[in-house]
Amino acid sequence: MKNNLLVLVLLCAAACQQNPFVTVSPDGSLAIILDNSKIRVEKNSAVVIADTEISMATDCGDYIPSPDPLKVRHTKKKTTLRPIMYHASQIEDCYNETKLVYEDFDLILRAYDEAVAYRFVSKSRKPFKVISEKADFAFHEGALGHIPYVLARGSFERQFNNSFENQYVHIPLCEWDSARLAFLPITVESEGYTVCLTESDLLNFPGLMFSNVDGNTTLESIHATYPAAVKQGGHNNIEGKVTDRKPYIAECGGKEQFPWRIVAVADNPAGLIGSDIVYKLATPADKSVDWSWVKPGKVAWDWWNDWNLKGVDFEAGINTETYKFYIDFAAEHGLEYVILDEGWSTVGTADLYDIIPEIDLPELIRHADSKGVGLILWGGYWAFQNDMDGLMKHYADMGIKGFKIDFMNRDDQPMVNFYCDAAEVAAKYHLILDFHGAFKPCGLQRTYPNVLNFEGVYGEEMQKFYDISRDQMDNDCTIPFARMVAGSLDYTPGAMRNSTYESFRPVSHEPMSQGTRCHQLALYPIFEAPLLMCCDSPTNYMEELECFEYMAGIPTVWDETIGVDGVISDYAVIARRRGTTWYVGAITDWSARDIDIDFGFLPEGTYRMVSYADGPDADMNAEDFTKSSSTLSSGDVLPVHLAPGGGWAAKLEMM
Repeated sequence: MKNNLLVLVLLCAAACQQNPFVTVSPDGSLAIILDNSKIRVEKNSAVVIADTEISMATDCGDYIPSPDPLKVRHTKKKTTLRPIMYHASQIEDCYNETKLVYEDFDLILRAYDEAVAYRFVSKSRKPFKVISEKADFAFHEGALGHIPYVLARGSFERQFNNSFENQYVHIPLCEWDSARLAFLPITVESEGYTVCLTESDLLNFPGLMFSNVDGNTTLESIHATYPAAVKQGGHNNIEGKVTDRKPYIAECGGKEQFPWRIVAVADNPAGLIGSDIVYKLATPADKSVDWSWVKPGKVAWDWWNDWNLKGVDFEAGINTETYKFYIDFAAEHGLEYVILDEGWSTVGTADLYDIIPEIDLPELIRHADSKGVGLILWGGYWAFQNDMDGLMKHYADMGIKGFKIDFMNRDDQPMVNFYCDAAEVAAKYHLILDFHGAFKPCGLQRTYPNVLNFEGVYGEEMQKFYDISRDQMDNDCTIPFARMVAGSLDYTPGAMRNSTYESFRPVSHEPMSQGTRCHQLALYPIFEAPLLMCCDSPTNYMEELECFEYMAGIPTVWDETIGVDGVISDYAVIARRRGTTWYVGAITDWSARDIDIDFGFLPEGTYRMVSYADGPDADMNAEDFTKSSSTLSSGDVLPVHLAPGGGWAAKLEMM
């Protein structure tokens, strides 16, 4: 009996010491492999991410996945998710999972057909601190990175304070600037595959960044350390500036599920468009909560057009008369919201209870309610973190529908927790949220469906300030393959003053966009935003109703999203469906381009198509466009010409 027991123990020990641990995707093409405490990712047996050590260091012991876990559990899952506010109405959630059980922690490995991911889970029974995490990724020599560096310069400590807005640098990873950090998502082209690195379920932990100080092709993980002191300052005194930091990255209360580290792998760049991996890995919304009150929609936005109205019989500006005009305009054209951006409350005090005398907010709320339009208030981070519950209750009771919270400009642990707290309090008072001045989405939009937008992108607003050396067309044609993998973005498109490369200049009061009119129209189906801005002046739109009707009529949440075609930084083609109606957008960089759009993605049938194309003179006059109607069938291939900085947009309805 004793001999039999010994044999059983030895067999169990041998089973637990199997090495490597391989988790393969349901279709068999993608694998995440743990081999002697190192992670490797393979696609069709080709190494995409080379062996790289992963671990976490805490003040009560290190989490290092050894080859001899206490237990190994394998599971499979296949189910259908039905998102509340998203770019798809249903998602197939299908994966294989390996859970390695150790004494102090678990390591979970997952493989989906489109991505792999891993996370650490703490078993601590008492509070502890995370000193650091090693989550490096090693690519092959020659890998090309599309890198969003932090705009701030100086020490890494200084770079932790940043707005997460920058354009992409397209360089071999070995040429990464060793003095600079980059935020996620980062997309890399390597070994014939397109790989996107990002994270999900970021709760109670700092956001992940990368550096490359050694000049090789291994990206080294780094996190902002925990703030020891934060003082009021920054833009109009509404930011929290970190003045001192502690020697660790997170304070944890005991059992913690740390964020998922994601490697999305596609056969081509378009395969990343419409990725659901961040959503799938996020904590689901509370099923006991009724989220039916959450209302997405389009927004008449004031700040970008500088409250600049033409032909009105009052002085346009931040005042009641101007906002009534915006409300009337929104109501007439079916826009669901109007934002009151910075200036409705006293500037420089971070006191959102102190409304300027030119604004009669109760009257504006009454007027908006009578027109079926919701009002959203802008506010800086410092005011909310001082009195979040009080502010949200006060304005929800008045009839405000949501907040645009701005200038967080950090992703350390307390700031990440601020997002979660804001989402929870806003949900309590039935308020929607738009996080501006924000890091990228990491799944919070699934956990709290009232969170509709995140900025974390170099958006349209930057064209008010920077000249043509900031290439917006390259930026636009990179976003779908990088930033948008993480989720929705507050890019704020819709400019009616459009310019060629030669004619563009930054103008704050009467801003213009780089690229053509049709490039702007195409951004509406291209960029995902449940709260979708119309950035230009109402009176400009009233003069351009032929174009504005396309923008005003487009849905902002979808039943299906398809990446049709594209090359990173060159061009992108995306199709989205709501019901039986499809919207398609195509954009290019500053190169004129002839593309063939294959409509094989359409369900069988014939469609009535209304399309907007760059006009014959769009290379000289960026506002030139042609609108046409035609019929099209599933499987047709349509040749489309895109002018420099151009675009093409269409609406297709089944006949």
